[in-house]
Amino acid sequence: MGAAERSERSRRHRRGWLVRRVLLAADVVGLLGAFLVVELLFQGSAVVDKIGIRWEAPIFIATLPFWVVVAKVYGLYDRDEQNAEHSTADEFPSIFHLVTAAVWLFFAFSWITGLTDPSQAKLAAFWLLAILGITASRVAGRSLARSRPSYVQNALIVGAGDVGQSIARKLLNHPEYAINVVGFVDSSPKTRRVDMADLTVLGPLDSVLEVVRALDVERVIIAFSNESHEAMLDIARSLKDLDVQVDIVPRLFEIIGPRMHINSIEGVSIVSIPPLRLSHSSRLLKRSFDLVMATVGIIVLSPFLAAIALLIKLDSSGPLLFTQLRMGAGDRKFRIYKFRTMVHDADSQKSALLALNKHANGDSRMFKIPGDPRVTRVGRFLRRYSLDELPQLFNVLKAEMSLVGPRPLVLDEDEFVQSWARQRLALRPGMTGYWQILGRTDIPFSEMVTLDYLYVTNWTLGGDLKVVARTIPAVLRSQDAY
Repeated sequence: MGAAERSERSRRHRRGWLVRRVLLAADVVGLLGAFLVVELLFQGSAVVDKIGIRWEAPIFIATLPFWVVVAKVYGLYDRDEQNAEHSTADEFPSIFHLVTAAVWLFFAFSWITGLTDPSQAKLAAFWLLAILGITASRVAGRSLARSRPSYVQNALIVGAGDVGQSIARKLLNHPEYAINVVGFVDSSPKTRRVDMADLTVLGPLDSVLEVVRALDVERVIIAFSNESHEAMLDIARSLKDLDVQVDIVPRLFEIIGPRMHINSIEGVSIVSIPPLRLSHSSRLLKRSFDLVMATVGIIVLSPFLAAIALLIKLDSSGPLLFTQLRMGAGDRKFRIYKFRTMVHDADSQKSALLALNKHANGDSRMFKIPGDPRVTRVGRFLRRYSLDELPQLFNVLKAEMSLVGPRPLVLDEDEFVQSWARQRLALRPGMTGYWQILGRTDIPFSEMVTLDYLYVTNWTLGGDLKVVARTIPAVLRSQDAY
């Protein structure tokens, strides 16, 4: 096999090729599983269709290509290759809509034509099981795909300035994205940061195409460079001739969030930013979601909360709960509740441990100590999985916090939040948020504030649901929380 043939085969069997086939198989498995479970549930019951299983099975199997085509129209097979952060949680609304629409169309077709009289109970059961089955199969399928070498994408960053190196750091800190940064190309790079691992500048700007071919690069990220506008345009256009995903970091990216829309005026693309205005109905919807979820969470988790309280009492002396003043929405202070994870006199020891602060030589606005000696044995376990934050469900009930929101800052940290960044307090602080799912303790203070600002200015209930869905795997992935 020649080099050109091997290269072509490699391009065909990249992440997109792999994930599309895995997800297609997952959808078929989920649908067939839902169909078989429904048939078993209603076997021998009083609910009987005009068409028995002898005809239902082949008819259903014949509709599977229709399901796959509709899923393709919904874009359910193409997003993993484009979006490094994409997950099954992002697809759930589309899966829900697809299955709901398909079931209703089948019911309407049957009623209008009179060819069959489907059982409403069986349809409802299939609807629920299909949604759950497809979702679960896709989660399992993605886990399988991520274990394959072809899932990893080699990425090249154009521009080794502050933005390019910041993006590289983010990708290095998130191995679950499976993006292997091979290096930078830049004719005038900035000094290499200490957190860049072994990444280096592989050549000047005009070597992009050569590097892409030599290192089998699948993704090119165009960050800011000192090169001319025309030179960057030429590079971006030339990459279109190669089988690569091109990501462009926009100017003013710090204020561009997921709710932004791209419009055009005479062929010029314009990013439209909506005004920062959350309607009364949106606030009511968010508050209702918080109340329902917090109430259910407290009821369901009450035995678990009692067990944690007993372990804390047996492990060390002191109160069960740790309370601390935090800055809330509208500059209103409140006391946050947490399970105590440190020794009783932890605050009095803080001054003696300043030199151990993770941010002592950098961003001193935040105080975090890896392996903090004040943390108890039980406390270390609780922090590892963020279980110490469960009492904040009561803060949510009291309308002091929200399930999802900006990070609740201590008053000393809040003093450093000025000007436009104080708009992060337009919504209540959250038990989880972008800062939780994207890095917990590893995000610098300035980036955390920017993430909070983007959350507040781009709020949607769907966005909150995605953050909640991504919180558990994010917590399980984390090595430590301190």
